[in-house]
Amino acid sequence: MKAFQLAVVSTAFAFTSLGAFVASAADTHVMVMPADLKWVDLPSLPTGAKIAVIEGPMNEAVPFTVRLKLPADYKVPAHWHPAIEHVTVISGTFNMGTGDKFDQSKTTPLLAGSVAIMQPKTNHFAWTKEETIIQAHGVGPWAVNYVNPADDPRAK
Repeated sequence: MKAFQLAVVSTAFAFTSLGAFVASAADTHVMVMPADLKWVDLPSLPTGAKIAVIEGPMNEAVPFTVRLKLPADYKVPAHWHPAIEHVTVISGTFNMGTGDKFDQSKTTPLLAGSVAIMQPKTNHFAWTKEETIIQAHGVGPWAVNYVNPADDPRAK
């Protein structure tokens, strides 16, 4: 339980202190152009990932929308989220698989325009061969919980 609380608190801090563009729930209509996105480091994923928050905050029980920019040859270890995750590939190829341990041979390549929907607490992992941008949306509160705590970059 303590590890879960740490994950929620550190993820909430990361997403609420990013200084990124965030649409508030009070806005009646929002349009965001790619040039409006403010990319910042994402401490809950291995070094190299960037996030741009479009709608949030992710630490509250409200809708959120983010974009993640992942560099070439990037790996995301097995992890899960407490809420449903909807992922749309914007550019590049996002290779995604399910299971308790990263296994590149058990992934499906998701090309630009592809969608993946992960149910809460589903262990999954991913990798890229080229720079890849994905958009994730759901309803918070949100957290990244690693299957193997040693994989968590926040603990290093």
